[in-house]
Amino acid sequence: MNNNLIAVYPGSFDPPTNGHIDIISRASIIFPKVIVAITHNQSKEHLFPLEERVEMMKKSTRHLKNIKVDSFSGLLVNYLDKIGGFVVIRGLRALADFEYEFQMALMNRTLNKKIETVFLMPDQEYTFLSSSMIKEIAILNGDFKKFVPPVVYKKMKNKKGI
Repeated sequence: MNNNLIAVYPGSFDPPTNGHIDIISRASIIFPKVIVAITHNQSKEHLFPLEERVEMMKKSTRHLKNIKVDSFSGLLVNYLDKIGGFVVIRGLRALADFEYEFQMALMNRTLNKKIETVFLMPDQEYTFLSSSMIKEIAILNGDFKKFVPPVVYKKMKNKKGI
């Protein structure tokens, strides 16, 4: 195994869910180093600022020794080039995710021929989870505790408007 191999799991992670942590855990078994790269997605209205999402992810993954949490802006291919990475991790919950993720993987490869995308499936209990769904449950005063790491639950419960 190439011990210098870096896999990058990019996303907005707003908020991080147990499904995200499951994918990160699976990736940490396969790859010697995994960077969770948190970005600001211009097309989404974020519940948490970038700094808070980075902090929550760091606390939620601190038990995994080969995980680094970072942030970036701009194109993923440029970030990968900057850190010397070429493997992208993406989670697939259901068939509906596949078309979007497939298009993104092909676009990234078109922009940089060296980029490979590895799709991982979360545990069955997380296949329906999304950050958007968690936010909606929280806003509507539903019980979302079992869907997010404890640090995320605490932050969301203290968030105004939730």
